[in-house]
Amino acid sequence: MALPLPFDPRTAALLPPVDDLPLVDPARLTPEALRARFANPPEWQADTEVERFWRAAQPVPAAVLIPLVIRQVATAGEPAVLSVLLTQRTAHLKAHAGQVSFPGGRKDEGDVDAKATALREAQEEVGLPPERVEVIGELPPYITGTGFVVTPVVGLVHARPDEGVALELTPEPCEVAEIFEVPLAFLMNPANHQQRAALSGEMEMRYFSMPWRAPGRDEDFFIWGATAAMLRNLYRFLAA
Repeated sequence: MALPLPFDPRTAALLPPVDDLPLVDPARLTPEALRARFANPPEWQADTEVERFWRAAQPVPAAVLIPLVIRQVATAGEPAVLSVLLTQRTAHLKAHAGQVSFPGGRKDEGDVDAKATALREAQEEVGLPPERVEVIGELPPYITGTGFVVTPVVGLVHARPDEGVALELTPEPCEVAEIFEVPLAFLMNPANHQQRAALSGEMEMRYFSMPWRAPGRDEDFFIWGATAAMLRNLYRFLAA
C-alpha cells in the first residue's frame, strides 16, 4: 500500500501514546531560563534526527529559525508570555505546499553559518529584521526525507508593546500564505503531541503532529512532519 497522492497527513492512523511524559516546568519557558538552558545545556536525547524514508545521497545544508516571540511583559508572579511564530506555505509550491513550517531554507553561498541562513530566510519570508532576533542557541541538525540537513536556530523575538517594539511582519506572497503564532506552553505540553502512522510501499512512516486551533478559526493549523519533530526535540531539550 502506497501513500495516496496528494497525501493528507490528517487521515493517517493516530497511534496511542507510549510514554507518560511531564509538562515542561513553566519556569523554564521564560526568556531568562531559555537563555540559561542554551548557555549550559543538559544531557538529553532527541526523539527524531533522521526521517526513516531519507534517500538523498548528497544532503543539502539548510536552516530554520524557531522564533520565540515575547508578546507580554512579565508581571508580579506571572512570567512573560512567549509564542512560536510559524508560517503556512502557499498551495502552489512544488515542495511542501500548504504545510506549516518555520521560516527557513537552504544555505546560500554567502551564508557564513546556520544562523546567517536562518536570519536571512526569516527576513525574506516574513519580513523579520535580523536585528530583532536574539539568537540563543541551536538544536541538533534534522535530516528530512527530501534530502535537507536542517539546523534549527532558536531565537527570542522582542515584541513587547511596553517597549515600543510592535512586530509588523509581511509574508512573501510567493512562499507564505499566512503567518501565525502558537503559545510555547501549548507546544511544550506532550499531551498535545500526537504520533501518526501511514504506509509508503512496504515502509511504515511515523510522524508527530500538533494540531492548533487559533481563536476565531474554524479549522486547525495542522503542524506535522519535520516542523513537529523539531518542536518535539525542543520539548525534549527543555524537559531534560
